[in-house]
Amino acid sequence: MQVYEDCLGATSTRHAPWHVVPADDKEKARLIVSGIVLDTLEDLNMGCPKVSARRREELVSIGRRLTARD
Repeated sequence: MQVYEDCLGATSTRHAPWHVVPADDKEKARLIVSGIVLDTLEDLNMGCPKVSARRREELVSIGRRLTARD
């Protein structure tokens, strides 16, 4: 048990943490993993890229050409 704890302590970092999840209750394990994934995604503060008016019009034009029927 000590070697296991030492291994996790030496390799778990703030950037890439280890999470110990109980495997004997699949429902709880999935709930815990889902929470970890959601928390991680929220911490990324992701958003859509900013698009200039000119680029937006270019993309709309491309979209029209791709969906145009012959």
